[in-house]
Amino acid sequence: MEKVRWGILATGGIAAAFAADLVDLPDAEIAAVASRRAESARAFAERFGAARAYGDWESLAADSDIDVVYVATPHVAHRAAAGLCLQAGRNVLCEKPFTLNLRETEELVALAREHDRFLMEAMWMYCNPLVRRLKALVDDGAIGDVRTVQADFGLAGPFPPAHRLRDPALGGGALLDLGVYPVSFAQLLLGEPDAVAASALLSPEGVDLQTGAVLSWESGAMASLHCSIVGGTGGTASVTGSRGRIDVPSGFFHPERFVLHREGHGPEEFTAAPADGPRTTLRHEAAEVMRALRAGEKESPLVPLEGSLAVMRTLDAVRERIGVRYPGEEMTVAV
Repeated sequence: MEKVRWGILATGGIAAAFAADLVDLPDAEIAAVASRRAESARAFAERFGAARAYGDWESLAADSDIDVVYVATPHVAHRAAAGLCLQAGRNVLCEKPFTLNLRETEELVALAREHDRFLMEAMWMYCNPLVRRLKALVDDGAIGDVRTVQADFGLAGPFPPAHRLRDPALGGGALLDLGVYPVSFAQLLLGEPDAVAASALLSPEGVDLQTGAVLSWESGAMASLHCSIVGGTGGTASVTGSRGRIDVPSGFFHPERFVLHREGHGPEEFTAAPADGPRTTLRHEAAEVMRALRAGEKESPLVPLEGSLAVMRTLDAVRERIGVRYPGEEMTVAV
């Protein structure tokens, strides 16, 4: 099978983790890398065997010998970086959160459709085989009608004010960096909520140090979600239905196992495949992108664009309720 040629835009930690997984995929090739610092691009290219290194984003976007670009910048730059690539005719996998706000995500989706390009948010949780198994069980009615979803993701910190997680100019705060996972998990199972309530502890800089949100649906289902950069949590999740429950004891966005409890049965444990290791890697989302490109698809059924738009609407609604707004930001505020 002919290899899919990847361009990687940015050279930070997540880019390196993704590149390491691409190296292990026999049908993937890292063709080029770009950074705003030429020396960083050259070092990254040498480390991962990329043929070309660029000291600017524009050269990567213009490289016609690339099949798809992985955008791994901080999320405050996603709109600019992904938009540049889409306008140049490149297919794009863009890190999450997709953008800073809903308006920017809408603009990227419009650009992808205007230029007839593939676009996907790098919500690798949705491509994880064990998460997909959990969703299939819920969809098949294994626990009946979903009543509640609980999920948390918190880091202990403390992070100094200059850290990117506390810097408003970089879209700092717990919600966009960590809270996107609990929100995406709840919406994977229940879709977009009908109502959003939220409260937060804000930093002196005006970003959220921790946020709690309650999402609710007309069906009566509710989700209780939490994220923090001032307290380490277990990364747990639980889905309760009318006839059972699924518990994810840790790392719900890359779980090693989960336990199904249902009427008339003992606890049933589902575990990750040995090849996935202690931390499920990013290769599943890369494989999904390559599958979709070969099939001529413009978006992935596992991470559909409408789902990413719905998550951004919820994140915007939460921020509106907790009073977080970034410098120079224009938002389309969800009700």
